[in-house]
Amino acid sequence: MRIGEILAAKPSHEIVTITPDAGVRELIARLAEHNIGALIVSADGTSLDGIVSERDVVRHLHHDGTVINNTVDAIMTSEVQTAAPDDDLDDVMATMTERRFRHIPVVEDGSLVGIVSIGDVVKHKIGQLEFERDQLDSYVHQS
Repeated sequence: MRIGEILAAKPSHEIVTITPDAGVRELIARLAEHNIGALIVSADGTSLDGIVSERDVVRHLHHDGTVINNTVDAIMTSEVQTAAPDDDLDDVMATMTERRFRHIPVVEDGSLVGIVSIGDVVKHKIGQLEFERDQLDSYVHQS
């Protein structure tokens, strides 16, 4: 299974982004509005300048309660691990587990094409296991 197949199976292909100069308050509002855990930081909506997550907000709030008045570029991760559409799902899962990432942007030819969350991966794996179970059940109960 390839990452591109996971992207294709997502119900929405919208990539929600935020600009680096946006405020942290706007970031929090967007996360809540879209019910997501991370946003791609992009000055133009197609480039990848960074990623910012709920965890980033919480960690910075812990150290500095005034971060809420700051901009996204002050708390974002600018060195971002990415995946390509043709990357193997198991390899990306291993990276997500080892590096404790919950979101990985998907980039093709230098342009942002999507984002894969741990939820997307788990949903796919559950579907795969259910299919295999049904196949085994059908095989066992053949007359």
